[in-house]
Amino acid sequence: MRCVIARYPFELTKHGVLASMAGVTPEIVTGDSVTIGRRRYPVMQVGEVITRQDRRDFTSGEVTRAMARLGFTCHARPEAAPLLDERARSPLQAASEALGSPDSRDT
Repeated sequence: MRCVIARYPFELTKHGVLASMAGVTPEIVTGDSVTIGRRRYPVMQVGEVITRQDRRDFTSGEVTRAMARLGFTCHARPEAAPLLDERARSPLQAASEALGSPDSRDT
């Protein structure tokens, strides 16, 4: 398949991408990602490996479109873990409050 990444034309095949990514250890996924084989790689890492260009030269959207057209499963940016609210209580805190504190019991 012919595609343009960072204003340069590339002839990519699914087999070629699999061969290029063989033996490459995935980085930590913090943004968009693509599943290649049984591993999940950041899109920018895949783009850097298959184009041999600097990551600043292309966008994740360009690589995501190319990988999707080749039949790879692409994933959007993972959702951030919700921050604990100051008012949020752990189950232990909720149980302690329900039973009452030792100071408030009549002895």
